Amino acid sequence: MVKGKIAIRKINCSKSRQVTFFKRRTGLMKKAKELSILCDAEIGVIIFSCTGKLYDYASTSMKSVIERYNKMKQENQQQPLIATEIQFLQKEAESLKQQLKCLQECNRRLMGKELSKLSLEDLKQLENILEMGLKNIRSRKVDDVEQENVELRKKLRVKSGDYIEFKGEFSAETSWSKEMSQMSAQAIPDKDDIPERILLQLSLQPKPYLLDAQKIASG
Repeated sequence: MVKGKIAIRKINCSKSRQVTFFKRRTGLMKKAKELSILCDAEIGVIIFSCTGKLYDYASTSMKSVIERYNKMKQENQQQPLIATEIQFLQKEAESLKQQLKCLQECNRRLMGKELSKLSLEDLKQLENILEMGLKNIRSRKVDDVEQENVELRKKLRVKSGDYIEFKGEFSAETSWSKEMSQMSAQAIPDKDDIPERILLQLSLQPKPYLLDAQKIASG
C-alpha cells in the first residue's frame, strides 16, 4: 500500500503533534549520526520542543561545534568587506598608475623630449609652463641672495661691535699706562737736581768748630 503524502503544515492536535515530534526527532538524530560517521563531518543538532524542552546531538562536543560555527560566521561576514576593500585598492592602484604615467610624460616634455606628437596649442602651453617655472626660479634665487645678504650684514655688525669694544679697552689701557708713567716720573727727582739738594742739606747742618768756640766763650 502506497503511503499518501502528508501536507507540511502545523499539526493542530497536540497529541498527534507530540507523536510526530518524537518520531521525526529520533529520525533526525539518527540521520545526523549516520552522516557524521559516513562523511567524517562535524555535526551539531539543537532542538527545542514546543514545550521548551531541549534535545541536542554533537558528533564531537556541542561547545566545539558552536565555537567553530561562530568563528566561521564571523569570517563569512568579513569576507564581503575584504572583497570590497580589495576592489577599492585595485581601483586606487590603477588610478595612481595612470597619474604616474601622465607625470612621466609631462616630465619628458619639460626636458624637451617627445615633442613631435604635440600640437601647436600644446607647445604654447608647455612654453607658458616653462616661462612660469623660470620666473619662480629667479624669484626664489633673489630671495635666497637677499637672505644671504641679511645674514652677512648681521655677521659684519657683530664683528664691528667686537672691534669697537676691543679698541676701547686698548685705549683705556694705554691711557692708564701713560698716567702711571707720569706719576713715576714725578716721584723720582731729576739727576741734575741731586747735588744742589745735597749741598743745601749740608749747609743747614751745624758746624763742629762753631760748637767748640761757643763752649770756650761760655767757659
